[in-house]
Amino acid sequence: MKWKKIAPLMLVSLSVALAGCGNKVAEQPAKQTTKPLTNVKVVLDWTPNTNHTGLYVAKDQGFFEKEGLNVEIIAPGEGGADAMIASGAAEFGVSYQESITQGRIQGVPLVSIAAVIQHNTSGFASPVTKNIKSPKDFEGKTYGGWGAPSESAMIDSLMQSEKADPSKVKIVNIGDADYFTAVKRDIDFAWIYYAWTGVDAELRGEPLNMIYLNKYSDKLDYYTPVLATSEKMIKEKPELVKAFMAAASKGYQFAISKPEDAANILIKAVPDLDKKLVLASQKWLSPRYQDDAARWGEQKKSVWENYASWMLDHKLLEKNIDADAAFTNKFLPESSK
Repeated sequence: MKWKKIAPLMLVSLSVALAGCGNKVAEQPAKQTTKPLTNVKVVLDWTPNTNHTGLYVAKDQGFFEKEGLNVEIIAPGEGGADAMIASGAAEFGVSYQESITQGRIQGVPLVSIAAVIQHNTSGFASPVTKNIKSPKDFEGKTYGGWGAPSESAMIDSLMQSEKADPSKVKIVNIGDADYFTAVKRDIDFAWIYYAWTGVDAELRGEPLNMIYLNKYSDKLDYYTPVLATSEKMIKEKPELVKAFMAAASKGYQFAISKPEDAANILIKAVPDLDKKLVLASQKWLSPRYQDDAARWGEQKKSVWENYASWMLDHKLLEKNIDADAAFTNKFLPESSK
């Protein structure tokens, strides 16, 4: 995998002094140079939001530059972030444990290098007026999703845990439709990340009933989202991966300790975002980045094995994965909570 370098800026200072009639040249000071930065692309999984704040902070505060990196944060192409990471179109990106697991079964050599959020904050949300308080209440309702097989499997799993009938749920594909519009018009519930859509609902005064996935099974407390790279990057450019993670870790630690400042950095970088939502979302999410882990980004083998086991049980995988190859903590800085 190749990346471009910016030509070094040579700062040369030369002073010449003549002493007496011998025309003696004074000693020249040493040359000073700035180290060239390595261009790196980081592809997001979605439009910019508070899952990504640490990356924007690392760029704004010069953490990437200090590690010798000139980082460009880009939107995913039509093929998605995973495809860009795997192909080398971007050195790093934002992904999910689920998609990395499925990708590796299909021979896509992606590796998770950090958990952005330590515990799963996603779940099925519905307006309180729909009276959906448990998976059993999905019966007779319409779910709006994006067409992934994992959606119906997740609904089935949660409903079966309460002896409810999954066949009584109507599933429709709403794609990228706005949640708040869809639940007023076409659907009863959807799968959301509370840190963004849930907090937005609070600000709108539209209270939700939230059914968190990890409340129903430890196997569903998986990492979503994660930072990812390719096996090729890890093999050929480990020092680059280490430098990227050193800066990204500082960015997320900043967002943990200074949520308001971090939110303002994200707003400055992406001014089209709703400032009130970003500030509220950041305050909700900042303590959840690291949560009970020893350090931000830490991942456990048991989490990868548990979710892969769940996917296998629900026929979302053809075979089990090698969890040790799917993630690594070795590029995280050695620091404690």
